[in-house]
Amino acid sequence: MKRLLFLAALSPCLFAQSPLTLWYKQPANLWVEALPVGNGRMGAMVFGDPTHERIQFNESTVWTGEPHDYAHHGAYQHLDEIRQLLWAGKQKEAEDLAEKEFMSEPLHQRKYQALGDLELEFPEHRSLSNYRRSLDLDTGIAAVEYDTGVHVRREIFASYSSNVIVIHISGESQFSSGVRDAHKVGQALSPANLAGAVDAVHYEARTVTIPDSTGVTILLAAATNFKNYRDVSADPHARVEATLAAAKAKGYAALRAEHIADYQKLFRRVSLDLGHTDAEKLPTDERIKNFAHGSDPSLVALVFQYGRYLLIGSSRPGGQPANLQGLWNESNNPPWDSKYTDNINTEMNYWPAELANLSECQLPLFDALKDLAVSGAITAKEQYNARGWVLHHNFDLWRGTAPINASNHGIWETGGAWLSTHLWEHYLFTGDKTFLRDTAYPLMKGAALFFVDAMVKDPKTGYLITGPSNSPEQGGLVMGPTMDRQIVRSLFGEVIAAGKILGVDSQLRDQLTAMRAKIAPNMIGKYGQLQEWMEDKDDPKNKHRHQSHLWGVYPGSEITPYGTPDLFKAAQQSLIFRGDEATGWSMGWKVNLWARFLDGDHAWKILQNLIQPASDKPAHAGLFPNLFDAHPPFQIDGNFGATAGIAEMLLQSDDPHGTSTSLTPVQSGEAAFINLLPALPSALPDGHVTGLRARGGIGVEIEWKAGKLVKAVLKPDTDKPITVRFAGKEKQLQAKGGQTYTVGAEL
Repeated sequence: MKRLLFLAALSPCLFAQSPLTLWYKQPANLWVEALPVGNGRMGAMVFGDPTHERIQFNESTVWTGEPHDYAHHGAYQHLDEIRQLLWAGKQKEAEDLAEKEFMSEPLHQRKYQALGDLELEFPEHRSLSNYRRSLDLDTGIAAVEYDTGVHVRREIFASYSSNVIVIHISGESQFSSGVRDAHKVGQALSPANLAGAVDAVHYEARTVTIPDSTGVTILLAAATNFKNYRDVSADPHARVEATLAAAKAKGYAALRAEHIADYQKLFRRVSLDLGHTDAEKLPTDERIKNFAHGSDPSLVALVFQYGRYLLIGSSRPGGQPANLQGLWNESNNPPWDSKYTDNINTEMNYWPAELANLSECQLPLFDALKDLAVSGAITAKEQYNARGWVLHHNFDLWRGTAPINASNHGIWETGGAWLSTHLWEHYLFTGDKTFLRDTAYPLMKGAALFFVDAMVKDPKTGYLITGPSNSPEQGGLVMGPTMDRQIVRSLFGEVIAAGKILGVDSQLRDQLTAMRAKIAPNMIGKYGQLQEWMEDKDDPKNKHRHQSHLWGVYPGSEITPYGTPDLFKAAQQSLIFRGDEATGWSMGWKVNLWARFLDGDHAWKILQNLIQPASDKPAHAGLFPNLFDAHPPFQIDGNFGATAGIAEMLLQSDDPHGTSTSLTPVQSGEAAFINLLPALPSALPDGHVTGLRARGGIGVEIEWKAGKLVKAVLKPDTDKPITVRFAGKEKQLQAKGGQTYTVGAEL
């Protein structure tokens, strides 16, 4: 693809610089330099070449495969033998047997796909000046502009309301356009449409061009025959035609205004100001390069808001959940198939959803859980002879729930249990009892019933444990890894609390209470570390990217500074052993963990490691020029982990007195606890944040100066006793819903 080799310098006075804008002096050469737009169903990457624009696009249901039952029928007949081998110390034999008799059929799940490219050819200009490529996070609009004697501007956005990608061109009347199918290599451009199939998924994409007094608008729509994971009988052509007809009737001005209103309704809920320096006047790629050695606090705010932007763009009600790359993917053989990896990555995608005030962006995940509870019930029955439902460490568009890839890491029982805790968190943040009754509780109950049947007694200790399982993603097949026990203990407690609130299932609550007390506890090993397994076999030199056994610190909350101080110290020692360097998403997790350890400066150190230039070759974690997080390669979970971690430095609402033995009033939804600036780094002494949310259904605004609280404004939705903490001091409030409460220096 042709690229300009030189562009004239940007005039510094031509464009007003917004702290919420990513911008660059040159077009994108690589996909990880292009700028993303998305509406939860369609995503596009804007490259910005003045003469040959490439807009690469996706539709969220273009996957390989077809409706399929992945469960290994009758596998439960080998379950006891696998467990006995593991208890006998014969791990290799257990893994071999499991590989043969216990894995998904087929062994691998399916792949998320690219769809196509929209290509725009413009006249080549001998004289080109004042080039700028940008993405305004406040409006959700990407732009390319430059001067050729006239000012040329292209605006690109993804409309959720109209389900189209919109490109508006002003100042340039001569151009041609076409679409290229990502599945028909070597095929010439089609002037206006593409259509085809990948296995059972039939797709179509079409464009329509509309001139008006302000320029020319191109509308791009795409659809497939996918109705749900068991039904592919829709008509993609009819869908596309209806979408384009409705969008065309609105016109560009209305589409733009509609998009901004819809998008800002979500995005503008939260503002974050961490201070400003001259560094923010530089292009975004230069700011990334300079961050570790300069002062650029507003880049931290930009990274925070970019994560919110990506969540809005990749996960909207009615669509699919955000996958390993959110919504954006240029490959038909993407890394890890761009599936849903549930031993950290899918969950991390949604860590900022509640705290950063994008609660409804979790709804696609909850819709997926409804599907997974159905397919997972088959897997539970056929592979464990258990009630309820189970999900292992991956699922795809077809809602596969059986263990995939290899037995030494694919057999992990608690993916569904972990995702079920998100249902409870949604209730804690919103107080929505209708959601709890109709959606959350049935799914949580089903996830818990699986473990009522599938947990077993450890012959050495007598404790209840899970297994066969593993501690993601290392150590091989084992019985009772620490992470599993933490997740199941939390799930049982949440089902008990939900049942009490709803006044249902008293016998089940009693059973879960009794079983919960018998689950193997967290244990401290010989190096002063939190043990990752039942056995004390941790290696202090282990720098693995997963820190699975620290789930109970974050995102869980059973290991706390006051409720379990010895375990808290041991967990911190485990994180010290893991080190500060890691893959991008792992550093995102570590930012959150160090924030929960109330060490803002260490969290800041990890954030500095994360905000640095990334590369695929040589492999180096960090941020690509477009702020995409790098494993490497690109994985979107690191973006969401960073957003959650920055917020966690400023506000926490888990009760630090909590323990693993019983839920606190905060954890059971009866009260609220707000910890203001619990892990504020010394590098961020001044700031102001509005719109964060706390458990208990509370909106929070915080202002601080020289590291000290100036004021916090709390806006609870319901009546709730609230404990407010800052720097070790606490204040009690008997709050009334709808009222506003201000606390300040008296704390």
